[in-house]
Amino acid sequence: MKRKLAVLLIIGMALVGMAGAANYMYEKATVKGVGYKNVESIIQTQYGLDGNKLVEKESGSGNVIIEKTEIEASRVENPAFGVDECCRDYINFTKEAEFEYMPVSYQTGTYDQKWIEKLCVQNYYIGAVVVEMYTHAEHLQKNTEVKTRIDCGDGTEVVCGNCTGALEANFNSNVIGVAHIGWLSKDPIATQKGRHVEYGRSVEDLTGVFSIEKFIQLWGNETCGEVSVDWLPCI
Repeated sequence: MKRKLAVLLIIGMALVGMAGAANYMYEKATVKGVGYKNVESIIQTQYGLDGNKLVEKESGSGNVIIEKTEIEASRVENPAFGVDECCRDYINFTKEAEFEYMPVSYQTGTYDQKWIEKLCVQNYYIGAVVVEMYTHAEHLQKNTEVKTRIDCGDGTEVVCGNCTGALEANFNSNVIGVAHIGWLSKDPIATQKGRHVEYGRSVEDLTGVFSIEKFIQLWGNETCGEVSVDWLPCI
């Protein structure tokens, strides 16, 4: 009987350890109103220059006609294999928003700032980054969906040499102001001189009144590598 209890206790401790190795984050928000708004969100699935990372900044004064945001991120690893450098993780981000600029004044002061929207998503495993940015916006209506993920192994064994990943973005916006949209693809494995070979780049800058629709798809395979400096900047 004691032996059975000991076995059950060991199994329970193992399950608790495996459960503790999962990191899950979720946020869903809806905002409407008139005034000044300033938001910053930073999501990272692994520490340092690894895994997936999302940074979003938003600020401005005026009418928030609608804003719906949903962020989901997860990091899962199996500590039973003793491998921490590779894991399976993802970030899903969707946002529907419409802003109109106008100055607002309260007893605490006057707020007069045109709308700024900045989004940068990085996937270090496949060497991919996408950027969506709007500044000096008098009117901004946008629908954004970004998905980035890393898969290592088949779910039963984590293998660093068998990493796959993808970064996909879908942008649909109408803006009166300045727009900046771009993507960058680099080799995650550095050369002997420490440089990362650039495979592709696209940067688009628009100033005025524009309607924008853009779909970006960046995939990678077997691209695990060590990094020491941020070789994948927001462009």
